[in-house]
Amino acid sequence: MTLSRPDTLGFLRLGVDAHTLGISMLSQLLEECGYRVTIADEAICTAANRPEDEGNRKLICRWIEQYNITQLGCSYRLDPRDGAGLFGRLLHHLRREKQLAENGGTVRGLFFAGLPETCSLVSAEHGNRVRVFSGDETPGEILERIGVPEHLIPAHVSEEVKYDDARLEFGREIIHRGTYHSFRPVDRSGYSEYGTASDTLLLRLRHRVRHQLPPLMRAHIGPYLPDRVEANTLFLDWVERLSATGFLDVLSVGTSQLSQSRFGEDWEDSPNGGGVPVNSKEEYAAIRRAAGAMLVRTYSGTQNISYLASVYEETLNIAWHALSLWWFNQMDGRGPLPVYESLVQHLDALRYIASTGKPFEANVSHHFAFRGADDITYILSAYLAARTAKRMGIRLFVLQNMLNTPKSTWGIVDLAKSRAMLALINELEDDHFKVVLQPRAGLDYFSHETDRAKTQLAAVTALMDDIDPHNHLSPAVIHVVGYSEGSHLADVDVVNESIQITQHALQEYRRLRATGLVEDMSRNADVAETTAEFVSGVRIMIESIERTIPAPYTPEGLYKIFAAGYLPVPHLWERKSEFGHAVGWKTKISRGRVQVVDEAGRPIPPAQRVLMTEAIAEGASDG
Repeated sequence: MTLSRPDTLGFLRLGVDAHTLGISMLSQLLEECGYRVTIADEAICTAANRPEDEGNRKLICRWIEQYNITQLGCSYRLDPRDGAGLFGRLLHHLRREKQLAENGGTVRGLFFAGLPETCSLVSAEHGNRVRVFSGDETPGEILERIGVPEHLIPAHVSEEVKYDDARLEFGREIIHRGTYHSFRPVDRSGYSEYGTASDTLLLRLRHRVRHQLPPLMRAHIGPYLPDRVEANTLFLDWVERLSATGFLDVLSVGTSQLSQSRFGEDWEDSPNGGGVPVNSKEEYAAIRRAAGAMLVRTYSGTQNISYLASVYEETLNIAWHALSLWWFNQMDGRGPLPVYESLVQHLDALRYIASTGKPFEANVSHHFAFRGADDITYILSAYLAARTAKRMGIRLFVLQNMLNTPKSTWGIVDLAKSRAMLALINELEDDHFKVVLQPRAGLDYFSHETDRAKTQLAAVTALMDDIDPHNHLSPAVIHVVGYSEGSHLADVDVVNESIQITQHALQEYRRLRATGLVEDMSRNADVAETTAEFVSGVRIMIESIERTIPAPYTPEGLYKIFAAGYLPVPHLWERKSEFGHAVGWKTKISRGRVQVVDEAGRPIPPAQRVLMTEAIAEGASDG
């Protein structure tokens, strides 16, 4: 079914579902295409939960008639059977009330968005009469499935969507041909320290540059079993197999929550929260032996952070340390420490890490993005972490960049965010401080459908290469997320195949660019304009912070930066009263980017944001 200009689209949430992000994004997209859109208020949504009630039915019908709704969409992302049942009852009563076009009403198109299982149940009951969306569609796929004619899509939307769709088409070709299966492990040997206790990330990177080798592959793995001994035994088997096959360069040990928060204690019957339940130096040492020539790293602790860092040095010869600064504490439920004490321990750990000469990775930006932060905050938080690391004596900074976060982010926006972040942090480089880019796919980016997930992995690899498209040495390290992320934990076979897809896709995408068969994104005007906008906005924020926050790159300074509201997190769940100024901002997704907005939904420019924040920061400093 194709939409026409007179169509009005109405959207409502079923049940007690609080997921509104998808509805908001789709509404903005359709409005840009020129359609009238109305979103049901709380009263309408509540009424839809019990359409068998006559008063509720009348309320819903008045809404449909008032706005002359011709296309009706419903969203429910909780229990599949409940969602399918609610939707079925609503349609039954809308038929009875003659609201559907088949019996004389205005509603001629029906959409449903929900979890994959819910979509399957809805399709099984209603067939092609209802178009379903499971959440992993691109903006282009959404518009096509809803029925928006191509000529009604504005040029700027079309161009932005085309980049994402083109990468997906590239990925489909990679997976369809299957030639990635022939990609063999990269031989990283050739320097004397390789695979020895003296091997380091820096040595391996230097060898890579010298011999023009592909990026290092890092993967995070950790099986879950209820029995601690069985879990550790299985993990050692996985590590040995990964070492033997040779695809993985950097093993990232996915330890359990208890390993991070209560290492060395008697756990008794405490649940480990998933991951590898390592609880002794001997168990870490066994992992290091099983890893062979792979470099090894793991999560930081959530208390006694410096002590655990020293354990990793002693037992793993850890390739690099990763700390989350504001996170992994009471604020996100990942650790027992208050935020300020966590910052104190993190900076003490940074001082220790600097003394070992090992690199440091800031696990920061995506944690802000998970909680509704805008794109400026994503970049700013990474810069603050890098600046703090340099101040503490770190010499090699691993810049983790989680793309597709949120997953509704458009590719050209991801490129702009990445380039702005690199431009600002690279300014910190000198003879004593270097930056290593390590991009990765988003945590919830991948589809539950295997072939589509593999396609997405190849597509996001192309995105990584477009960050710095004419630098064949960038990225230096790729954090490969297993394509099974959307359905189950990655095992050895998934990790190895994911690396083959990533390496082959990178190689093939570069070949296509060199022959002019894919767009050279270094020349894309939209990316350049958005990058410049991000860089300018972040500079305004940095200047304000350094003007108003005493000693900003200390535990006290970093705490005050957050408390004053320089880093908005409107979706923060814990410690809301402590960080009310950070929670108080509103953000909105529009045209694939996240912006801070006012009550009317209008973007607030960074210059205005700092005026609103500086008074709070100065008041806190005076206090």
